[in-house]
Amino acid sequence: MTTTATAARDAGSGDEGAGDEGGGPPRRPDRDPGRAGRVRGRLHRWDVRYSPYAFVAPFFLFFAAFGLFPLLYTGWASLHRVELAAPDDMRWVGLRNYTRLLDDDFFWNALGNTFSIGVLSTVPQLLMALGLAHLLHYRLRAANFWRVALLTPYATSVAAATLVFVLLYGRDYGMVNWALGAVGVDPVDWQSGTWTSQFAVSSIVIWRWTGYNALIYLAAMRAVPDDRYEAAALDGASRWQQFRHVTVPALRPTILFTIVVSTIGATQLFGEPLLFGGAGGQKGGASHQFQTLGLYLYEQGWFSFHLGRACAVAWTMFLILLLIAAVNATVARRLRASH
Repeated sequence: MTTTATAARDAGSGDEGAGDEGGGPPRRPDRDPGRAGRVRGRLHRWDVRYSPYAFVAPFFLFFAAFGLFPLLYTGWASLHRVELAAPDDMRWVGLRNYTRLLDDDFFWNALGNTFSIGVLSTVPQLLMALGLAHLLHYRLRAANFWRVALLTPYATSVAAATLVFVLLYGRDYGMVNWALGAVGVDPVDWQSGTWTSQFAVSSIVIWRWTGYNALIYLAAMRAVPDDRYEAAALDGASRWQQFRHVTVPALRPTILFTIVVSTIGATQLFGEPLLFGGAGGQKGGASHQFQTLGLYLYEQGWFSFHLGRACAVAWTMFLILLLIAAVNATVARRLRASH
């Protein structure tokens, strides 16, 4: 019996040896290194080709949701009669909302006010910004402090800035009327008059945006080669002459850019006149004397409840901005051709 067990054990050992010699359990064949390399190469090509689209996809998704869709929907709604009380009830009227604007005196009044306030705010603002940038372009003590100070009004809330100016232009206790009274001028009711109210609104815009444009001009002045100023100084040019004959010609593209941006901002002016008008700010004063296109749109949609008409006003403003952009492109092209 012992001999039999020993023989069985030897046989088992022989089987194990045979298994080891034959590789034990069947071994899996090694992966093809060429196939793995091809897969990695394909993934790399996909990464190089499609990763940029994945990175910019969030912008296009948000733009489509919050930019393109509202734009198209507003254009579609402008061709219908839509009321705020029933926004789902849309009745096709074609171009009726647009032709009605041509017969609306309040629309033309708002368009004229937008233009006059735009001129009153844009021209002094850019001239002052250009002068301040010219002063900061030369070495001054605490230059960084003055640059930050110029940007502070831009960082101030529209509501806070406008409410402060409302107090300044108060009829009975405003500081502006107090200063006028000190020199013998009668108090002015700034909100009631046409030009006085538009001047007051424009002053708010000038205060907020002059420093911002000054920093844009200053950055453009830094790009002008110093040898031009040195050559002008050697020729005996004063700082004023250097400004006229060196700085301004070099800044023409930047000046054109700020004019266009300021004009677009003036076309969309809304917060300043709304808050300046107080409780009935959407009317732009008792006689609509400083009602802008933005306020007219707001009044039509959220006070008269005519969303279709408000959408037509919005698209009219959009077409005006396209016209401004076309004029800008034409002027810029002619400036490049002249050089």
